[in-house]
Amino acid sequence: MKAVIITQPGVPAVLQIAERPKPAYSANEVLIKVAAAGVNRPDVKQREGKYPPPAGVVQDIPGLEIAGIVVEVGATVTRWKVGDQICALVSGGGYAEYCNAPQEQCLPIPDGFSFIEAASLPETFFTVWSNVFDRGNLKGNETLLVHGGSSGIGVTAIQMAKALGHTVYVTAGSEEKCRFCEQLGAAQAINYKNEAFPAVIAQLTNGKGVDVILDMIGGDYTPGNISSLAVEGRLVMINSMKGKDAQVDLAQVMVKRLAITGSTLRARDTTFKGAIAQNLQKIIWPLLASGIIKPVINTTFPANEAAKAHELMESNAHIGKIILSFEQ
Repeated sequence: MKAVIITQPGVPAVLQIAERPKPAYSANEVLIKVAAAGVNRPDVKQREGKYPPPAGVVQDIPGLEIAGIVVEVGATVTRWKVGDQICALVSGGGYAEYCNAPQEQCLPIPDGFSFIEAASLPETFFTVWSNVFDRGNLKGNETLLVHGGSSGIGVTAIQMAKALGHTVYVTAGSEEKCRFCEQLGAAQAINYKNEAFPAVIAQLTNGKGVDVILDMIGGDYTPGNISSLAVEGRLVMINSMKGKDAQVDLAQVMVKRLAITGSTLRARDTTFKGAIAQNLQKIIWPLLASGIIKPVINTTFPANEAAKAHELMESNAHIGKIILSFEQ
């Protein structure tokens, strides 16, 4: 098969097409002929040598989400059969013509969705569900603030939380991105280049603050996050693009009874990811099929232009998802 490999840690140009054997698969896995694969921030970090895959996962083929057709099934697989069109969350190896995936981490392609659209779903939808609704416990009529509202994670979080009845605020880096987020369902988008988000959140919530913050920025955003949380608020970290070190006002944490948490999904086991998949299929997949939640695709590149896809990701000029196609 053809695969996009990381020839050495470095800049996007280190991504090259190479010939590789089809991956082996276990009794609990399916082999998928990949039509499309999503591009995500962890792929960039892996390419740079800063985010190695877990042990036992292919080390030099990135890619955490795929869509395609089941071509082989393991001996104990019961949920899928040859010919099924599915999308899947994987721990690596997605930038290739074939990829293996545990049956629990696969989901049916929503009705009417193309492979390109389906490939945009697993990584962000699993991540948002796990961190906003499971770990962050967003519930009832609570409010959510999402940093990076126009990112793949952001557009997913906006739509998912809005569809489930929550008020969503976001930050983004341009007026175009802010307006897009509001059209997608955000109650207010804050241009962080022009406004201090803590002051705007205080105004929007009459000083109460928000109940949950989903943050991929870290660093000097942390004091503003702490001040922007309501009593019993939860700060959920999923990345630290501005640095892992931060100043935390412990007095506010204690007085407001805040919870600061975070997670990475890649190394979690199949049982954990399978439970997320079940919730997504039950609660979110009907909203995708009905058009209440929609995929947001910015650009699709042929697989041999993976370097260009990573350049776009690093530019932060995109809104929504970047996809690699293996059908072109």
